[in-house]
Amino acid sequence: MPITIIAFGVILLLVLMIVFKVNGFIALIFVSAVVGVAEGMTPLAVIASIQKGVGGTLGGLALILGFGAMLGKLVSDTGAAQRVATTLIAAFGKQRVQWALMVTGLVVGLAMFYEIGFVLLLPLVFTVVAAARLPLLYVGVPMVAALSVTHCFLPPHPGPTAIAIIFGANLGTTLLYGMIITIPTVIIAGPVFSKFLKNFEKSPPEGLYNPKVFEDHEMPGFWTSIFAAVIPVILMAVAAVFELTTPKENVLRQFFEFVGNPAVALFIAVVIAVFTLGLRNGRKMDEVMEMCSSSIGAIAMIVFIIAGGGAFKQVLVDSGVGDYIANMMKGSSLSPLLMCWTVAAMLRIALGSATVAAITTAGIVTPIIAITHADPALMVLAVGSGSVIASHVNDPGFWLFKGYFNLSVTETLKTWTVMETLISFLGLAGVLILNAIIH
Repeated sequence: MPITIIAFGVILLLVLMIVFKVNGFIALIFVSAVVGVAEGMTPLAVIASIQKGVGGTLGGLALILGFGAMLGKLVSDTGAAQRVATTLIAAFGKQRVQWALMVTGLVVGLAMFYEIGFVLLLPLVFTVVAAARLPLLYVGVPMVAALSVTHCFLPPHPGPTAIAIIFGANLGTTLLYGMIITIPTVIIAGPVFSKFLKNFEKSPPEGLYNPKVFEDHEMPGFWTSIFAAVIPVILMAVAAVFELTTPKENVLRQFFEFVGNPAVALFIAVVIAVFTLGLRNGRKMDEVMEMCSSSIGAIAMIVFIIAGGGAFKQVLVDSGVGDYIANMMKGSSLSPLLMCWTVAAMLRIALGSATVAAITTAGIVTPIIAITHADPALMVLAVGSGSVIASHVNDPGFWLFKGYFNLSVTETLKTWTVMETLISFLGLAGVLILNAIIH
C-alpha cells in the first residue's frame, strides 16, 4: 500500500537522522531510493527519477541560492548590516529599541540564512544591552523572532522559495501574502512576547563571541545599506502588484515580471551591492569578489539538502504515489492547508531541521494542490508555519539560542521553544484567515 510505504520511508528518514546522525542529504537520497524500489520502480528508473528531482529543483533554485548567499555576505562583511542596526537603534531610541532590532532582523533576515543573521546581530544586541542597561531577552527576542519569521514566510529567503518552486507558486504572490502574515506575527512573537520573559533574564555570556566591529568610516551609509538589502523584495513586490492589476500585454508588467524574477532581482541586488557597498566604500574588486566566492561554501550543504528533498518528491511522483494521494483527497473535508501544516509540524518535531521538514512535506503534499485547487502560495506559507513549531534539543537553532542568551535547557524550552511555536500557530491562523478572505 503506497501510504504505508511512505510512512515507512519517513520513519526510516527519522531513524537515520536522529539515531544514526546521518547527514540530511545522504538520508534523503537513500530513503528516496528505498521508497522508489518499494513502490515497484526498477533501480534504473529510481536513479533517473532522483536525477530528475535534483536537477528540476536546483534548476529553478541554484541562481537564487547563489546570488542570495552573495548578497548576504556583502551586507554582512562590508558593515552594511551593522550600519542598519546602529542607525535604527539610534533613531528609535532606548524606549523603542525592541522595534529597531525587530526591523533590523526583518531587513537582514531577507538577505541571509537564519544562523548567519543570528550570529551577526547578537553582538549588536549585547552592545545595546550594555549601553542602555536593558534586559537581554527583552532586547534580543524581537530580533530573533524577525529572523525566524523571514525564514518561514518571505521569499527570496531559500526556505519559502524552495517550497514555492516545488509547488509551482508565484513567488511575488507568496511574498505579498507572506508580508501580510509577517507583520502581526513578528510583533506578537517579538516585542509583545518578550515582555513576559522577565523571569528568565541573564547577563550576556562572557567571551562567547568576539565580533568584527566596524568603525564609522568603514561602513557604507544607512540608505545605501538598506537599499542593497531590500531591493530584491521591492522588485518582486512591484512585479506581483502589476501581475494582479494589469493585463499580460502591458509593457510595464512585462518589464517588472522580468526584473522581479527572484534570480534577476537578486542578481541586480548583488551588482548594486558590489559597487555601493564594496567599490564605492574603498574596497578593491578582488576583495569584494572574495566575499562573493566565500559565501557559496556556507550554503553548499543546504543546497544539497534541498536537492535531496526534490529527489524524494520526484520519486513519489514517478512511482505513482502522488496520484494515489490525490485520489485519496477527493471528497475529503480536511483542509489541505491544515494538512500541510500538520505534516510539516510532525516532521519538524521529529527531525529538528526546519528545512528538511519543509522540503519533505512539499514532496508528500504536492499532488494535493491539483486535486483540491488549493492556493499554492498559501500552501507554501502553511508548510513554512508548520516547519518551525516546537524547536527543541534536536534543532541546532535551539542550542544557538541557549548559548547566546546564557540559558539552561529548561529555560530555553520555556522561551525559544514557546516563541517558535507561537510563530507557527500565528502563521497558521494568518494563512487560514487569508484563505477565507481571498477564496
